[in-house]
Amino acid sequence: MNVLSLFDGMSGAQLALNKAGIKHNNYYASEIDKFAMAVTQFRFPETIQLGDVSKINISDLPEIDLIIAGFPCTDLSIAKKDRKGLQGERSGLFREAVRLLKQIKPKWFLFENVASMSKKDRAIITDILDVEPTFINSALVSAQSRKRLYWTNIQDVEQPKDKCILLKDILEPLADVDDRMVVKQQVLKPVRTGAVGKGFQSDRVYSGEGKSVSLSANGGGMGARTGLYAVAQRGRYLNERGNGVDIKGAGADTKQRMETSFSEKSNAITSAQKDSMLLDVNDDEYVIRKLTPIECERLQTVPDNYTLVPHPVYKDKMMSNTQRYKMLGNGFTIDVIAHILKGVVFSEKEITAV
Repeated sequence: MNVLSLFDGMSGAQLALNKAGIKHNNYYASEIDKFAMAVTQFRFPETIQLGDVSKINISDLPEIDLIIAGFPCTDLSIAKKDRKGLQGERSGLFREAVRLLKQIKPKWFLFENVASMSKKDRAIITDILDVEPTFINSALVSAQSRKRLYWTNIQDVEQPKDKCILLKDILEPLADVDDRMVVKQQVLKPVRTGAVGKGFQSDRVYSGEGKSVSLSANGGGMGARTGLYAVAQRGRYLNERGNGVDIKGAGADTKQRMETSFSEKSNAITSAQKDSMLLDVNDDEYVIRKLTPIECERLQTVPDNYTLVPHPVYKDKMMSNTQRYKMLGNGFTIDVIAHILKGVVFSEKEITAV
């Protein structure tokens, strides 16, 4: 059984195949990011890298049974200002994936992208692939609310069972968190999410009592930025450096928002190190700290330290946190992909759906 993974990233598709118990002979990957490829080749050294998706020639490939494509969401996501959709340079690579799909005609295919795309782009993709997408929120299997659409010819894809996982369930012990504000508590106290300022996602932080919202590879749009402020006690809020700022002089609207904008659900986090913030507790004050790479791996149901591999250029160093956050934000929620793939039974002689 041969698999072709387009926009393979750190090879989350291979993790999902293994988790679903699906054996494969050859795994072909199309990827150009050297950092993501370094993780793939370290974890799965037998992966056959093909490079740029637009340069793949099917005459160089054997018969392919399964194509998996998590094509770029850069121009489709609501997090992108002035998004161009499928006309954008990055998300427009969808058409290269379609080219290969039509030329190869695999037994099975699975395409994935953001649910926040425009209705127009969703309709175009659906029309081209000739199958209605299945909406699945990663919140069912993880501590991250990641809303995605999955187009596949695998039959009878059902919703995963809700595992009821919250952020507090995947957090590392504070004693193991290196990059943080001063925190004396060893147990996370229940806190709630609050907003200040204009109420945009860039003004919000999230707590361990809710879900994080979709990890992103960058903070380029308003919808992708968060973790800048946290509501604190006694009429003060904390800025991104953890310094208390008095709001006595703030306008009535700001004060009212601080009093009324609490929610048990968290707001969007990004995989950019500077933006991935968690609302924590230090004695009687709220403080802010970053999510760790391991915590972001857990949000994507990726094994701990999967992305911690030797740097592709500086072999005496390990992969930087910046690159780890980026590839995790770009990747699959592994348990969702594995759930879908379990609808396919691979035997030595043939591939059939159940």
